[in-house]
Amino acid sequence: MIPSQILALWARGVLSIALLILGPILLYQWYQRAHRQELRAEAPIPTTQASSPTTSTAAIAGGADNPVARQYDRVFAPDWGLNSQTGLFVAGLMATLWALPKGPFVPRRLMRRPGPDEPRPVRSGEVRMLSRPDGSTLRVEMYGPPSGQPLVLTHGWGLDCCEWYYSKKELAGCRLIVWDLPGLGQSTPPTNHDYSLEKLARDLDAVIGVASGTPVVLVGHSIGGMISLTHTKLFPEAMGGRVCGLVLVNTTYTNPLRTTRMATLKTALQKPLIEPLLHLTIWLSPLVRVMNWMSYLNGSAHRSSEKSGFSGHETRGQLDFVARYTPKASPAVLARGMFGMLHYDATDTLRSITVPTLVVTGDKDPVCKPEASGHMRAEIPNAEMLSLTPARHDGLLEHHESFDKAVVAFVARCRAKGSR
Repeated sequence: MIPSQILALWARGVLSIALLILGPILLYQWYQRAHRQELRAEAPIPTTQASSPTTSTAAIAGGADNPVARQYDRVFAPDWGLNSQTGLFVAGLMATLWALPKGPFVPRRLMRRPGPDEPRPVRSGEVRMLSRPDGSTLRVEMYGPPSGQPLVLTHGWGLDCCEWYYSKKELAGCRLIVWDLPGLGQSTPPTNHDYSLEKLARDLDAVIGVASGTPVVLVGHSIGGMISLTHTKLFPEAMGGRVCGLVLVNTTYTNPLRTTRMATLKTALQKPLIEPLLHLTIWLSPLVRVMNWMSYLNGSAHRSSEKSGFSGHETRGQLDFVARYTPKASPAVLARGMFGMLHYDATDTLRSITVPTLVVTGDKDPVCKPEASGHMRAEIPNAEMLSLTPARHDGLLEHHESFDKAVVAFVARCRAKGSR
């Protein structure tokens, strides 16, 4: 998740609440209109009462020659057809069904084909907890043989280390070191609320230390790639020493608003709209979390994840796996991390990278456009690029076999170069 996606987060949440309120209102208006007055009885008024003030109105209503007392019932009798009354009913019903669980987007999700191995939040590796000076505690998990090439995998923002579900299996010959970013998954947040890229890069450096001096390959998805590049900027001496390779997956080298779809508009909206919404998300974090749960349950989070993350070839479980992260993370943590991205820039760092680098992109990624990956490929010495097709921001899940196969080959080249 990058800063521009805060717009979609609020749009989904406000729409969910609006529909939940609007639906019952429209149905109540339809219910009121669906009643009519129906004559129940009509009886003559006695002549002795005809001239009394209390019966004069009834006499006038029934006629001077034959005054009657009329009694009416309010009868529920909907007028079905192409009219405003039916329109109110249909609109109210659709709004209510959309706002509640199992809305109209969910059947579309369920139409996705189930995969033979759907991703799940599996945590079965060796665990180490790292305490940081800022009060945060990082959960680190290790998989694979201790003698394998160490890979440090950093997940995207709003996710956790379970994102690497497929890699834990398909990179089984490597020593995988995965971790939850602070405030996400099972890592605790910093007490000073610092989510700058520099702070996260220092956390990454601590995680690299788990490899006990063995050179590692850094693999980072989205903000994970930004953290890897910031680490390179802060710790240039690590290049060729503690770090022997970089894999930058669907990421960027600068403020992500500048390399996303409709970058000109979103960059212009940073100060007047995006930053105020980020502040509002922090202040109203409990409310935003309720909105996120609503958008997940009514299916709009699935629709958003589909548009930004997948090309349409994902499985049912892959789509739900990504959408399920929508209500899990603290909105305040997400917003503070997005603020950190707005101040990120590693443009001048690219040419200083001296280790082999694999840049991975999705050919249709609207979050970090392929042009950003192309720029990194051109600027980083000794870099190569893999384009997953068709793929968007979460193409490493949709095309996990191709992605992990490319990582295995890249790691082999890194090891061959290091052994010379």
